[in-house]
Amino acid sequence: MKVAVGLSGGVDSSVAALLLKDAGHEVVGVTMKLWREGRYQGGARDACFGAGEELDIAQAAALAERLGIEYRALDCADAYERDVLDYFRETSLSGRTPNPCVFCNARMKFGLLPRLAREAGLDFEAFATGHYARIVRRDGRFAVQRAMDEGKDQSYFLYRLSQDQLAHTLFPLGDLTKQEVRAYARAHGLGMADKPDSQDFYSGDRNELLGIADREGEVVDLSGRVLGRHRGYWHYTIGQRKGLGIAAPEPLYVVQIDACRNRVVLGNREALCVKSFHVDELNWMAQAETDTPLECYVKIRSTGAPRGPVTFQNGVCTAPEGLAGVAPGQSAVFYGADGEILCGGVIQ
Repeated sequence: MKVAVGLSGGVDSSVAALLLKDAGHEVVGVTMKLWREGRYQGGARDACFGAGEELDIAQAAALAERLGIEYRALDCADAYERDVLDYFRETSLSGRTPNPCVFCNARMKFGLLPRLAREAGLDFEAFATGHYARIVRRDGRFAVQRAMDEGKDQSYFLYRLSQDQLAHTLFPLGDLTKQEVRAYARAHGLGMADKPDSQDFYSGDRNELLGIADREGEVVDLSGRVLGRHRGYWHYTIGQRKGLGIAAPEPLYVVQIDACRNRVVLGNREALCVKSFHVDELNWMAQAETDTPLECYVKIRSTGAPRGPVTFQNGVCTAPEGLAGVAPGQSAVFYGADGEILCGGVIQ
């Protein structure tokens, strides 16, 4: 089969390409060019978007040359600005918590990149990446399933992929652990075998992307009593405990962000927990759209295992035991008993 592999210059995508080549597939490599000098400052962190992109592209090109495969780096900067960075800004400044990697995957990595690759003359039947996830097909529907390495599982970030995208996608690392991937890279002499993982979507200070000056506001408790001051509500997220600068006899958390009044509201652990919340912008995967209650498990953050059981029906998630840190703007992803994604959407 002819397979295009999204190469980032990191160990995961490199091993994905090598595994496919070793399995006898005809492989081509493609990379998104996202960074433009002078637009943002960036920083030193390993990230998908940052000033170190040229080195990543050089490493991807070197791998392609070594494997003897065709390679293209395709300019996606304008689309990234519009579809990911504008979304990040608008969501953050509305007082919500964005999920840039989720929307980048659906719109850019599995959408724009394969399309541009075909327009550039590359011919392929499937698109592959180094994500730690699996794809299953049941009852005629495709779904992303949690990876075997639960500590590296990236299924949460992939819940917005369409049925057509999933039908033409491969995840070669889904049944491997990170240790096995690095060992495979070392055994084949890949120089990026021990390269650190990207830890964020942006290498610099996220606030730089917002383009807004700090604006002092009040930190209050649930009764409205002023506890202190902050430098802008967009610096905070629901569930945050560290960096609040407030002394109290019990731990306090951000429980509400009031963008209109530039207020950050704090409360105790009990106030942070909710037993029901609304989700919209749903994308259905293993489960066809239904009004029937789904008994399932949910993730409201990218880290950790799915929580539950919960019930999901008509856009409402009911969690009898309560969930802490449910943040508007973040994604809620609902899983079946075997770790397959039933559906997911944006928390309201």
